[in-house]
Amino acid sequence: MEQGQPEGSGAGFLAPFRHFATQAVHAGQEPEQWRSLAVVPPISLSTTFKQAAPGKHSGFEYSRCGNPTRDCLEKAVAALDGAKYCLAYASGLAATLNIAHLLKAGDTVICTDDVYGGTNRYFRNIATQMGLKAVFVDCTKLECLEAAMTPQTKLVWIETPTNPMMKVIDIEACAKIVHKHKGAILAVDNTFMSAYFQRPLALGADICMYSATKYMNGHSDVVMGLVSLNDDAVHEKLRFLQYAIGAVPSPFDCYLCNRGLKTLPIRMKQHFQNALAVARFLESDPRVEKVLFPGLPSHPQYEVVKRQCTGCPGMISFYIKGNLENASTFLKSIKLFALAESLGGYESLAEHPAIMTHASVPKADREALGITDTLIRMSIGLEDPEDLLEDLAQALKAAVPDYKIRN
Repeated sequence: MEQGQPEGSGAGFLAPFRHFATQAVHAGQEPEQWRSLAVVPPISLSTTFKQAAPGKHSGFEYSRCGNPTRDCLEKAVAALDGAKYCLAYASGLAATLNIAHLLKAGDTVICTDDVYGGTNRYFRNIATQMGLKAVFVDCTKLECLEAAMTPQTKLVWIETPTNPMMKVIDIEACAKIVHKHKGAILAVDNTFMSAYFQRPLALGADICMYSATKYMNGHSDVVMGLVSLNDDAVHEKLRFLQYAIGAVPSPFDCYLCNRGLKTLPIRMKQHFQNALAVARFLESDPRVEKVLFPGLPSHPQYEVVKRQCTGCPGMISFYIKGNLENASTFLKSIKLFALAESLGGYESLAEHPAIMTHASVPKADREALGITDTLIRMSIGLEDPEDLLEDLAQALKAAVPDYKIRN
């Protein structure tokens, strides 16, 4: 069994990235960068910085275009992603907005069909008003991506695993298709996997993006976006857009996210272990119709997961037997799980995608994707797994009584 994989997780996952935990603790954190030699990077609240002469500064002028605390975070994340550069933004959608601004009116964005509701809403309702064309494609089917590519395609946007259907997309194969077309770049939303379980840049992606609100911060107390990349020219453009558009995170949020990274390896290992226990429990329960978890051999892209990931996060979707009433009863009956949107924190959450996170997706599209009234998405936290299983068992029994199982 590879280090970092929970017992019984199955053989074949990639080995953990070397020195990841050490980089999470030390990259960008050198005490020598501070006059005080502080071991923990301080929160630099100053909005502006004194210059020695007009145009001669120490590397920082104004906090919108650069801040010492943000600089520490960006260096740390770049190291974890195996990237040259990282840029931090005020939210995941702010990061998406900045990436979209690399394009011009008339360009086409291909977005994977199953995607975070906010991303879908942005490309479908906002980017199109700015002259971009948005096309939604099932990127698990490489032939569909190939067929959708045109000379106007300048950005392909994928999530893997997808939200909320947990479809896994072959990043390397997508990159080969995208890069056959001049000027097209591949961006991967790596929010679900985190830098610990997946490195899209090493698989050929041009941009790795996160809603750092989730696993990268891990404590449900920061809203932030992150973008990592290697290309010098694209980085220069994004750095200008970060400054010019101005959607940057506060120094305090950067401090919190930077602190969250220090426990990322430990947290992700436990998320994987707990999620695997929950997924197996749900798969064996007669009140559950189907479980969607990439760490199960029953997942249709299980072999792809093992080929490009070192493990799986705490994200599980499942179909409860019955109808909307059964799903609602389950969500009202859970006790340890909070009924709430978002994911990736230390606490366990559950939500109803069709009503909550993906309500902005057109109903016909939701139904085509399988986002039905009986689909429930869960973010498995760091609680004792026995307590989580007990809570799920009682909620399932409340939602789907024994007589319904028998009949």
